[in-house]
Amino acid sequence: MVPVNVGDVIRDRILSAKVSAALVGISEGTKPKPPEFPGKPNVERPYFDDVGPRNVTAVVGQSTILNCRVKHPGDRTVSWMRKRDLHILTSGIHTYTGDGRFSVRHPEHSDDWDLRIEYVQKRDGGVYECQVNTEPKINMAILLNVEDAQATISGPVEVFVKKGSTISLTCSVNVHSTPPSSVLWYHGQSVVDFDSPRGGISLETEKTEAGTTSKLLVTKALLTDSGNYTCMPSNASPASAIVHVLNGEHPAAMQTSASDPIRQIALHVLLFHTLAMALVR
Repeated sequence: MVPVNVGDVIRDRILSAKVSAALVGISEGTKPKPPEFPGKPNVERPYFDDVGPRNVTAVVGQSTILNCRVKHPGDRTVSWMRKRDLHILTSGIHTYTGDGRFSVRHPEHSDDWDLRIEYVQKRDGGVYECQVNTEPKINMAILLNVEDAQATISGPVEVFVKKGSTISLTCSVNVHSTPPSSVLWYHGQSVVDFDSPRGGISLETEKTEAGTTSKLLVTKALLTDSGNYTCMPSNASPASAIVHVLNGEHPAAMQTSASDPIRQIALHVLLFHTLAMALVR
């Protein structure tokens, strides 16, 4: 009987096992991943390609778009749901609401399933979900904020300036998402004419991420420059200020607020003093 080397036998068996494992592809680190969907090998599971903001601000009366990009949707359906009432707005390319302001934007052969809302209203604010009917279902929530577009003029509602000084009015529209295409200034019922023979009237407009600012400058103020000034953006409610040009020499007659009781008293005293001086002369 030939003696058997136990160590050689064990080594041969280990080597044989490793070779067999390599041949069938089940050795450690090479085990194939199971398909995402049973019965459909090599099919990738849908997922959201987060390309758009999750917090969207829209302006009343404007249009807005909520972005949703789904990669590898396969034969799955992409839908949009309004969270507050669980109403399905769209499913695939079809719309399931009587409100014609809602529609889905899906260019052919693209991964985009964007929800478009026309003429946004305050009631449209809230959470919207883009959903894919996988098992389990996946969804992506987007918060829509709706704000009124409102212009504001910095400073007091009533402005008092001395004749010959400069009238400076700054109008701000804090809607950065949709800046106004234009900002008009009115003096009374007429649009401010920057090319009028009077001269000395200029406008500075600046558009930033914080919003749009329009600054009206009227140099060498005349008594006829008194009156109501209105800032009217193309996409926002207007704002107004009343300018009083005083025919006096007192430096206290600067831009100030008549709404402040102390300043109001001081203004009355100033006006009385000016009138008294005029009578004496």
